[in-house]
Amino acid sequence: MTKLSVNINKIATLRNARGGDVPNLVQFAKDVEIFGAQGITIHPRPDERHIRYKDVYDLKPIVTTEYNIEGNPIPQFVDMVLDVKPTQVTLVPDAEDAITSNAGWDTIKHKDFLIEVIKEFKSHGIRTSIFVDPVMKQIEGAKATGTDRIELYTEAFAHQYGLGNEMAIKPYTECAVLANSLGLGINAGHDLSLDNIQFFKNNIPDLLEVSIGHALISESLYLGIENVINMYLHRLK
Repeated sequence: MTKLSVNINKIATLRNARGGDVPNLVQFAKDVEIFGAQGITIHPRPDERHIRYKDVYDLKPIVTTEYNIEGNPIPQFVDMVLDVKPTQVTLVPDAEDAITSNAGWDTIKHKDFLIEVIKEFKSHGIRTSIFVDPVMKQIEGAKATGTDRIELYTEAFAHQYGLGNEMAIKPYTECAVLANSLGLGINAGHDLSLDNIQFFKNNIPDLLEVSIGHALISESLYLGIENVINMYLHRLK
């Protein structure tokens, strides 16, 4: 079964809107694990507009499943991850002013940098994953960095699938086959939803984990968080 990691950035955004502690991020993380989520994902950014650096530390002792921290490996981020030691770190090449993640790594251009950062994380027992576009040469480049996994950036698939273009899955399937042959684990995320997750999962061999936040939280406004998590788990079987 593909694991479901719930990205809780949107809960932090809602909390921050009023300046208090409602909803409580730590309690929400506990609850989604109780409801069946197999991981918690957060993506702290330098401006702390949703997840705060303090949240990263507050969540560490209470996450009992997989703890995945995403972000651009600037020095402050690297130091924090090495201190917290999550289950997994996912490296994302975000610009500081990016609203959300919008591109994967150029694993060829940034090979030496990624090798250095990944080596440091792995030396501390932290599983590494890097955010990549579904491009074969980028998958090959990812292998050369020493990363444990890749996370396929799925926005293009989600957009085209929503327009009725099922062939949009093809480059993802091809890249997954290549990644498997190279011994890379496969994660995926960005704009995956209840509408497209089952089709995506059924066409990606050995998909280990999906990270879903915006769609899952939005769907929960209508259907309830416990119900939505179980709907995802059913589709991921």
